[in-house]
Order: sequence, then C-alpha cells, then structure tokens
Amino acid sequence: MTTSAHLWAVGYDDERRAEEIRDELAALGERHCLVVRDTAVAVRYADGSLTLDGELYLPAGDISRRGLAGLLARLALSAPPLTAAAVGFSLRSTHSTGPGAAVISEEFVGEVQEMVKPGTSALFVLDEVGDLDAILQGIRGLGGTVLKTTVDLPRATLIQSTLAAPASGDATQHVH
Repeated sequence: MTTSAHLWAVGYDDERRAEEIRDELAALGERHCLVVRDTAVAVRYADGSLTLDGELYLPAGDISRRGLAGLLARLALSAPPLTAAAVGFSLRSTHSTGPGAAVISEEFVGEVQEMVKPGTSALFVLDEVGDLDAILQGIRGLGGTVLKTTVDLPRATLIQSTLAAPASGDATQHVH
C-alpha cells in the first residue's frame, strides 16, 4: 500500500499562532490519527523580514538580484548554517530520506512567502492522513486560512471549513 504525503501552508493573522498550531498537530500525531512528516513555521515581521523556524529566510532568487552584495551573501551562505533549525531545513530542502521521500520544498515555501503579510505567520505541514474523522475533530475551530496545498479541492475545502468552524460540536463530514 502506498501512502502519499500532503503539503499544506496555513496562514494566521498574528506572528505566534502558527507555532501554537504546530504544537496542536504534534498532539494529533501522538494520537496516531495524523502522521506529521515535517513542519516549519514562517513569520513575517512588521519590517517585512521573514523567518523560517526562527532563521532569516532569503530565497536564492532574492539574493541573486543584489549585485556584489548578492555575490557576497551567496558565498557566505554557501557554507551550511550552524543552527539546528537552519541545517534541518536545508537538509529537508535538498535531500530525501529514501526513494520517493517527500519534503517541504524550497519552491513551495517560495510560492507562499509573498502571501505571508507583515505581522502574520504561516505553518507548513507535510503529512499523511491516518484517521480523517479524528483529524477533523482535532483541528476543528483552530482557525487559519489554507494558503496553498497539494490536495484536491474538495479535501482542501473540507479542511478550511473545519478550521473555521466553531470549536464545539463534531465534524461529521468525510471526504475520501
């Protein structure tokens, strides 16, 4: 049986909410209803800077447009950063852990970065569904806006409506 990974970027209206939601998803993973393969949190600060898991995020395309400063930055950044978060993201972006392994790609992050406005955050999640009904119950009312995903439109719509639903009650819809 082959499982496929789903990639999500969910935006939040403040700088801290994505990190809080990452903790909620970890709890779902502990209950085995969701297999979380990877996560990352992006925060866009009021000054326009963007961090990914606490490290300044500069896509390769942005650096290359800065002339001599870009050249120097590329040289400086060509050595792997020494922080655990930066090293982990670099490895996830460039290497797989086996045949067909899925990762949160630099391309996916780059496509979402412009959607993250100052004073907001985004949570990137690479997951495999376990028990969809349990997931829906677990994420109900957490809020956020699905910015981009690799799943089909009906599933993305279901997840968005569940995130936006009131926290009380139960999620009885199901999409296969």
